[in-house]
Amino acid sequence: MSRRAHILALALLTAVIGVSSALGANQTATRHGSTLSANTLYPYAVVDLGTFGGPNSQQNPGRSLLNDGTAIGANADTPVPDPNAPICFSDCYVSPAFEWLHGQLLNLGALPGPNGSCAVWLSNNHLIAGVSENGVNQPAGWQRTEAVLWRNGSMIDLGALGGDQSSAAAVNDQGQVVGTALNGVPDPVPNNAGLVGNANCDTPINTTEARAFLWQNGVMHDLGTLGGPDAGANLINDRGQVAGQSFTNATINAATGYPTMDPFLWQNGKMQDLGTLGGTSGMATWLTQSGLVIGTSDLADDQTHHAFRFDGTLHDLGTLGGANSEAMEANDAGDIVGRADFSPSDPHHHAYLWRNGKMTDLGTVDGGPNSTAYGLNAHDQVVGDGSNNHAWLWQNGTITDLDTLIPPSGGITVIAAAAINNSGEIYGMGLTPDGNQHVILLIPNKSLR
Repeated sequence: MSRRAHILALALLTAVIGVSSALGANQTATRHGSTLSANTLYPYAVVDLGTFGGPNSQQNPGRSLLNDGTAIGANADTPVPDPNAPICFSDCYVSPAFEWLHGQLLNLGALPGPNGSCAVWLSNNHLIAGVSENGVNQPAGWQRTEAVLWRNGSMIDLGALGGDQSSAAAVNDQGQVVGTALNGVPDPVPNNAGLVGNANCDTPINTTEARAFLWQNGVMHDLGTLGGPDAGANLINDRGQVAGQSFTNATINAATGYPTMDPFLWQNGKMQDLGTLGGTSGMATWLTQSGLVIGTSDLADDQTHHAFRFDGTLHDLGTLGGANSEAMEANDAGDIVGRADFSPSDPHHHAYLWRNGKMTDLGTVDGGPNSTAYGLNAHDQVVGDGSNNHAWLWQNGTITDLDTLIPPSGGITVIAAAAINNSGEIYGMGLTPDGNQHVILLIPNKSLR
C-alpha cells in the first residue's frame, strides 16, 4: 500500500463475532430473541445475522457497532442487482443498512430509489448514524450520498452545507451527529484527499470544499477548519466534544500528496489543533467520554508514523521496536489498542494493548506474521484479526484463534473481529460454507467463564 493510500485508509476508518448463555451439550436457548445452538465444550456460540436475500453483508471496522442486544451492519445484500453496476456501492446488489435487534434483522432502508445505505455508528440509546445513496449519479457513475440519522424507526436526511454530498460518522446519546459535508465553494485540493467517505460507503468524487459538521436539532453547523479548505469530523462523545482532522493550508506536500493535515478537538465552539508528531499528516481515530483523543501521526520525515494519545498534551505511544504504529480504539480507562511494527528490519506488525504507559505485544495466531487489534472492552478483552483471515480474542495474557472457541457444526469460519462489548459479546465477519461473507455475533457461554 502506498504511503498516501495508507494514511487515507486510516482516515476513513474512523473491527462481528458471537457466544451464548449457560447451556448443556446439544441444548438450545433463546438470547435476544434468536435461537442459538450451543455446546458447553465451546466458550462461544455463533449467530449469523444473515442478509436480505442476497449473498453478503458488510461491516465497517473501528466503529461503535455493538450494544447489549443490538448491533448494526454497514449493509446487507438484497437479491436486486445494483442498477449502477459495475460501479457499485458495495458488491453490486442493492444493499440497505441493517440493525440486529432482539434476534431480528431489520432493514433500515435508504433514500427513495433503488439505493443502498450504510450504518456506521450505534449510540448507547440506539440512535444510528450513516449514509445513503440519493439516486443522483455523478459524472463518473458513482451515486451521490447524503448523511442520515435513523431514530425511532424513521430515517432523517441531514442534508449538506450547500454542496451536493455529505457523510455521517458518529452520533451521541443526545442525537448530535458529526461527519463531513460539501459546500458549494470550488476546492483547490483534488477530491478533498478523501476526507468524505466511510469505508464501505465511500463518496469518491468531490469538487467543492469538504467541512466537518455538527448536526443538532435539525440544523447542520459548519465547524470550520484549521486554516485549510477542508476538514472532516470522525467522532463525538456525550459531552458534545468532536474529534477529526483538518487541512491547515492548501499547499500539496510532495511526501503525502495532500496538504498538511492535523487532528483536532472541537469543544465550546472552538477547533483546537492537536498538532502532529513532527510530520505533515495526522488524524483522530477514537474519542473517549472523558475527552481523550487517540490517533496516528506521521513523524518528521513523513515516511514513518506512530500512534498518539492527546490528554491536553500530545504523547507518542512508540512502537514494539519497529518503525510504525497505529491506534485504533480506546476504552474509558484510557487503555488503547492498535498495531505496531516489532522489528526495524521486518515489515510485519503485531497487535498491541497500551496500558499504564506500556505497549504489550499481543502476538499472532496460527503462526501468522501479522495481527491488528480493532476493539477492546472495559475488562481489557481485545479482539482483532491477522494473517490468513484468522480472527482472535486476547484475554489474561493469551491470544486465541476464535475458530477454536466456537462449535464446528455451524459451518461458519470467523475471519474478522471488530468489536467486543462489556458482556464479552464479539462482533465480526464470518465465511459461510458457500463462500459468502456475513456479519456475525459470538455470544459467550457463561457456564464456562
